[in-house]
Amino acid sequence: MNKYRGDMMKLCKVEDLKGGEILAKAILTSELRILLSDETILHPEYIEKIKEFGISEVYIKEEEQVRGQEVVLLKSEVENFFHNKVKSILEKHTYSKNEELMELSQTADHIIASIMEENEVVEKIYDIKERSADLYEHSINICSLATLVALKMNYPKEKVHDIGVGCLLHDLGLRYLALNYMDQNVFQLPKTELTEFMKHPVYGYSVLKDEKWISQVGKNIILYHHESLDGLGYPLHAKEIPFEAQIVGVCDCFDEMICGIGCKRVKVHEAVEYLKNCRKVKYNAEIVNVFLEFTAVYPVGSRVLLSNNTIGTVIKQNKEYPDRPIIQVVENKALRRQKIIDLAEVNHIFIKKVLE
Repeated sequence: MNKYRGDMMKLCKVEDLKGGEILAKAILTSELRILLSDETILHPEYIEKIKEFGISEVYIKEEEQVRGQEVVLLKSEVENFFHNKVKSILEKHTYSKNEELMELSQTADHIIASIMEENEVVEKIYDIKERSADLYEHSINICSLATLVALKMNYPKEKVHDIGVGCLLHDLGLRYLALNYMDQNVFQLPKTELTEFMKHPVYGYSVLKDEKWISQVGKNIILYHHESLDGLGYPLHAKEIPFEAQIVGVCDCFDEMICGIGCKRVKVHEAVEYLKNCRKVKYNAEIVNVFLEFTAVYPVGSRVLLSNNTIGTVIKQNKEYPDRPIIQVVENKALRRQKIIDLAEVNHIFIKKVLE
């Protein structure tokens, strides 16, 4: 989505502009050259330039029509289709029968193809929001995230496929556990339950280790996705970790945190901060940096408190600054007057906290 939804506009005198309004129509000079294009946020210096050209009135967006420009990994209808597909396959699976799981190889290709259909897929900033825990949605999200990382790191197509298949099956072992690990810190479970939980990568790997249709890359992802560079991961406490498994490990850590699988659910900006702090310690710094390049710190729709003590809503991301989005704030509730603040261009204002 490249524009604000809604086509309501109003004619406004330039002398009444406060700054932060959004142009509904392009401003043309007397020679019919574009001075400012539609969708431009009118910063004070732009307003002065308009005045210099002798322009007295402009069309701006009606304030109540400004809507968030959310950029998602998969369209909702596509994600729902894959969710139902993965759920159907995994729920039919039993420990000794793996034929159904072969379908996930094709499903991974369909997910990867859906992502690559988008224009400039590796150049976008994506709004990845915290949500309730769902094992199947989690697997699809990991597949999407790891695919983006692999594409940005110029992985060949066959390796991206292997990573995708490994992602859809990475938590297969969790299906064999009779434990409650949703939205709670598993490290606070009784020792016997924690020990059992930490075996789930082994359970998943054991099911598929002799299968020919899944590559060694995919098998390694299942076994190693909870290992970390400091040797404090599980179940092997390995320090030598296959690189593809390291990619999935970063994506898995982030998504588990924002949906609450094996931990208490946290806000996106908290999960981002955790990955930043774990660079070079638990996770490969290059992988983390690539991941953070396309992850919005404050997803569209987030209500935030700014450093000037105003409350606003994130409506759009800045491509070059994932942590400094565009905010819509209410200046005057009685008059329903709203203002747009682009944090990439206003250095003295920053986000203090995310509100519930």
